[in-house]
Amino acid sequence: MLLSPMHSPLVLAVVLALTSPVLAAATPWQDVALGARIRLISGDVIKPDGTTLVGLQIDMPDNFKTYWRSPGESGIPTELNIDGSSGVSGAEIQWPYPTTEISNGFLDYVYRGPTLLPVSLRVAGGSATLVASVLMGVCSEVCVPVRAKFTLPLAFAAPDAAQNIRLAQALALVPLPWPGAEAPFGTIGFDAAVNGLRVPFVDPEIDPASIIASTGDPTQVFGAPQKSPDTRAVILPLRGTTKAGGWKDQPVQLTFMTAKGSFKFTEPVSLAAP
Repeated sequence: MLLSPMHSPLVLAVVLALTSPVLAAATPWQDVALGARIRLISGDVIKPDGTTLVGLQIDMPDNFKTYWRSPGESGIPTELNIDGSSGVSGAEIQWPYPTTEISNGFLDYVYRGPTLLPVSLRVAGGSATLVASVLMGVCSEVCVPVRAKFTLPLAFAAPDAAQNIRLAQALALVPLPWPGAEAPFGTIGFDAAVNGLRVPFVDPEIDPASIIASTGDPTQVFGAPQKSPDTRAVILPLRGTTKAGGWKDQPVQLTFMTAKGSFKFTEPVSLAAP
């Protein structure tokens, strides 16, 4: 028996896709710049600890960029506000390892092209509504701050496999806390002679050129790692003025790459480097 066009497998698949219920696992795209748009996605999965993962998805050409949690000297920090949400709290962006970039003499930490920033949320109850306002920098030849506001229902009744894969891939790029029993570096000191941090090596698997130092203070930016004169450490030169009150006991987070992926490690700075 011949099948009519309406009975062909392709047509039946299209019909089923059009008539099946649409999962609320993504907001509509919002155009924020010429050639760039953003939206929120969700895998609609709640973990046993009461947390869930959503994502800020940025669709932009490869010559566009946005910024890491520590944006650098000229970058615009990303801000996420969830006031007005119901049933959710504690939004925390999980930042994938960035690219270090120097442009026009300024050092920044950036993401280029299509980017997905995972966001961890705590959920109270079986469903919730996320209302999120975003302020971030999106840059091509000119860098501008852009704003968007989203409303995303979180139902958890039907997980979205495609969005979960996207979120898992993005989460795999986020630096993990250092798992070793021993610290990956020796005592971190501030070397006034070179106006920078001295970071001695301990773990040979760390890529020295990948080390990024940040303090949580956006005005304190450290440059690319340089080999120390004695070759037993790297120097992370401070770009700009030194910290008021000195560096003793100032916590510094070091983010770095190894053959097993990216990691982060926080340690207070000693009074002076040897």
